[in-house]
Amino acid sequence: MIRNPILPGFNPDPSICRVGADYYIATSTFEWYPGVQIHHSTDLVNWKLVKRPLERAAQLDMRGNPDSGGIWAPCLSHADGLFWLVYTDVKQLDGNFKDTHNYIVTAPSIEGPWSDPVYVNSSGFDPSLFHDDDGRKWFVNMLWNHVSHGVGGNPKHPSFAGILLQAYDAGAGRLVGPVKNVFLGSERGLVEGPHLFKKDGWYYLVTAEGGTGYDHAVTWARARELDGPYEMHPDTHLISSRDAPDAPLQRAGHGQIVETPDGQFYHTHLTGRPLPGIRRSPLGRETAIQKVVWGDDGWPRLAQGGMVPALDVPAPGKAAPLPKPAVVRTEFDGPDLPLDFQWLRTPQPERIFSLTAAPGSLRLYGRESIGSWFEQALVARRQEDFSFRAETEVLFRPQGFQQAAGLTHYYNRHKFHFAAVTHDPKRGRVLRVMSCLGDWPDGRLSFFPEEPVPLPGDGPVRLAADVDHEKLRFFWRTKGEWTPLGPQLDASLISDEAGRGEHGSFTGAFVGMAAFDVSGAGLPADFGYFEYRRRA
Repeated sequence: MIRNPILPGFNPDPSICRVGADYYIATSTFEWYPGVQIHHSTDLVNWKLVKRPLERAAQLDMRGNPDSGGIWAPCLSHADGLFWLVYTDVKQLDGNFKDTHNYIVTAPSIEGPWSDPVYVNSSGFDPSLFHDDDGRKWFVNMLWNHVSHGVGGNPKHPSFAGILLQAYDAGAGRLVGPVKNVFLGSERGLVEGPHLFKKDGWYYLVTAEGGTGYDHAVTWARARELDGPYEMHPDTHLISSRDAPDAPLQRAGHGQIVETPDGQFYHTHLTGRPLPGIRRSPLGRETAIQKVVWGDDGWPRLAQGGMVPALDVPAPGKAAPLPKPAVVRTEFDGPDLPLDFQWLRTPQPERIFSLTAAPGSLRLYGRESIGSWFEQALVARRQEDFSFRAETEVLFRPQGFQQAAGLTHYYNRHKFHFAAVTHDPKRGRVLRVMSCLGDWPDGRLSFFPEEPVPLPGDGPVRLAADVDHEKLRFFWRTKGEWTPLGPQLDASLISDEAGRGEHGSFTGAFVGMAAFDVSGAGLPADFGYFEYRRRA
């Protein structure tokens, strides 16, 4: 059996591609760098992160991109001996306008080398590339209409103005010929995330509808000609949890179909798992997969019937899910940052961290504030479990209150908790917690405890974050037993739904190391290890 979600934690908008016996899924990374996560599998059951291809400034520079901007809805395909990756870099998403620039990169293998990007258009987001049987290529993306009321966090149907189709000349690296709006969507509205698929002489158009919250859905339509007219699936939607509020997999939508070598069909989709009794999903939008069967009428449907996605799905073979390690400990004793970790926005990681400046440690250079959209030193990994403990050790000797370094449970600049070694004019080196409790758009901080905790000496400090569903508690020690730092905090705030809400927040919870020095001195902080411990 396949156990969903197959990619736990923040892994939305899955685009699946098969090459021979190998399957690949590309997911959105938004403001996290490097861009686009690509996972690999040979059985659809067990998946391994193998590449983030957008890894240099020529491909991606997100400094200044807003929270939940950056890389939206990549599409991964394979044709002509190359992998093709189409993606959007979102520079602005608030208000009426969305500045969404679409690009294509290619590579002979997933490992690369990946090309510099070719700019395609900016008319809307969620682009995909379809390779037809005759060798022609077609570019598809949704059309954004700013002359409407589809403001960020409050999407309106008229802003999502349909799905555009245009021929793409790969040799010239540009769109050619007429552009046609081929699909306006269903009454669910907010049509986006288009993918084309061809079977038995039919062109099938797969789209996401209903927004990426609890009304989300996968919608199917088909036509004999590529440019339509497209008729709707008899059930309209293939996958949706909207009418099943107690189903474990909620917010189901936005995915793509794949055929196995022996002719079975599976369909990826994003999903969210809200905390029990709380309509908040700190793990963000995750990737799940469903088995699909084709009816005599030529339409696909979920193998289990209905539209509600299943937790357990029959696998195409006999592979069993491999257990994940209970403890993942990183000692930072190599020259490269482990693939589990990412940072924010900048293509110049050498300005925010080093693995060689302090051998055996990850050195973060204090840059802009933890709320910056440009250059902040924050290196973190995804939260993949409702219950976990993260731990690190930091050596940091601040000289003023403008300098801080420590352990953070982070969503964006409006939603985070940060246990930091910092400085107090009266007490010297101290510990305190800085939290932004979903205060959008102002981003005001709360501080815990009311009086900071003095630290003995100037040596390293161990910090831990203990998360149990919606409960977070920080701990610290230099010697002896772990001591609580501040009160119990609300971990559910580190979720899509908190603060601005599910239609304006698209990532997921991270836990990691951060440092800032808003004096401009760039004071370094050295982290000796990082440990992530899962609980059942």
